[in-house]
Amino acid sequence: MESLVGKPAPDFELPDQQGKPVRLSDFRGRWVVLYFYPKDMTPGCTQEACAFRDNFAEFEREGIVVLGVSADSVRSHQKFAEKYGLPFPLLADESHQVSEAYGAWQQKSMYGKTYWGVARITFIIDPSGVVRHVFPKVSPAGHAQEVLAVLRALRDQS
Repeated sequence: MESLVGKPAPDFELPDQQGKPVRLSDFRGRWVVLYFYPKDMTPGCTQEACAFRDNFAEFEREGIVVLGVSADSVRSHQKFAEKYGLPFPLLADESHQVSEAYGAWQQKSMYGKTYWGVARITFIIDPSGVVRHVFPKVSPAGHAQEVLAVLRALRDQS
């Protein structure tokens, strides 16, 4: 995933929580925060999503697109977005092809069992579609503010 820095972000098309197709390439010309998270309605994922929601006005004011991705279904995303008032697209990567393309589909372990799932990783993609920064092991607390700070620094450099 860090190996993607400086390279074109893999393009994709996934349905959002309304079932509407969303393409990464639709956002050319804008900065994009693409965050992968393990599962709707779980404590860490809820904390992370709500932090992006709580800071969404700042992202929007600066023209930054926020996209959340997990392997949950459109229906699950719809319930999650409605319950927590999430104002940005949640993309259903049920086949986990997009997660795999970004290196976010990883082997995990819990209670001695190993399984495959979506890791908590965030990518910042510049207006030309190039990955500029990767947060490989995200801690939900304070992450949205951390992303905003890095984004501002990257924009100031360009």
